[in-house]
Amino acid sequence: MKLFRLFGFVCLVYWPSQTLAQENTQISSKGKNDTIRVSVTMVDNELIPWVTLPEVVISDKRVFKSPEDRAKFNLLRYNVLKVIPYAIMARDKYAQLQRDLALTADKKEQRRLVKACNVEVKNIFNHEIKNLTMTQGGILIKLIDREIGKSSYDILKEMKGGFTAFLYQSVARIFENNLKSRYDPEEDRDIEAIIQSSGYKL
Repeated sequence: MKLFRLFGFVCLVYWPSQTLAQENTQISSKGKNDTIRVSVTMVDNELIPWVTLPEVVISDKRVFKSPEDRAKFNLLRYNVLKVIPYAIMARDKYAQLQRDLALTADKKEQRRLVKACNVEVKNIFNHEIKNLTMTQGGILIKLIDREIGKSSYDILKEMKGGFTAFLYQSVARIFENNLKSRYDPEEDRDIEAIIQSSGYKL
């Protein structure tokens, strides 16, 4: 009876270790498809492979209180998608201009670069931007702030001077817009939701 108990105890101790050893052997064994290089991290003297997964955005399905609310949101979506390309263009052109300006300390050359950037932007989108509605213009002002981190007024002041920025701001106020408008992800959460679901890499 004692011998039986001793045999049972040995089995209980030895069997899990054998099972673990087999599992470790299976994990470390190399199959025909184990040829992909991955990053690894050393944990307790073991190499643990890992890969970086793409970001996954999880959002709930929106429920509208009324058909009017749905129509209002759809109109906002249309307007946001209409001006997103202009915001991307503004961001890229501004970033390129900043890189070019950083390469020279010559004030004359810097003024030439700013002027050339202004002319290029006007030639590309002058006609299209003029055809934007007041609502679309207001959204564009906010998206420019979202992408560049500066209000349109501050960008104009930086590139064309305070007086020109003041004149543009005066015109914008006539059309019920404000070049000093800032983007607030909480206040503008509907715009943010549209951007996140649009597929644009902003």
